[in-house]
Amino acid sequence: MSYQDNDIYEINKKIVGEPGSQLMGINILIGNDVYNQIEEDLGDIKEIMLDMESGKVVYAVLSYGGILGIGEKLFAVPWGALTLDTTNKRFILNVKKDQLENASGFDKDNWPDVADPSWKNEI
Repeated sequence: MSYQDNDIYEINKKIVGEPGSQLMGINILIGNDVYNQIEEDLGDIKEIMLDMESGKVVYAVLSYGGILGIGEKLFAVPWGALTLDTTNKRFILNVKKDQLENASGFDKDNWPDVADPSWKNEI
């Protein structure tokens, strides 16, 4: 799914220039596909987490694998690790698919402790 599919309020039609060049609604980004540079499908964005004190996006929750939510692994991907690909309307993450397969991730009932700096190094 691309951010254009999620643009239910047609926000991007009102933004001058390429989508993502200045501002985008978070709802538009949830559900976007994530690929790496060698065109491997890594999953999609399930959630975007904000630091309520600073107002900045801290990380995106990447869903990898599984079928209909069963067996999927979730990863807290630091926001700065994602690049918006406006040409293909998806995110790019610089990891290989086998790295995600071998990483532990977390499940929807066991979220990481974001106060622990080690969660950033998982991917």
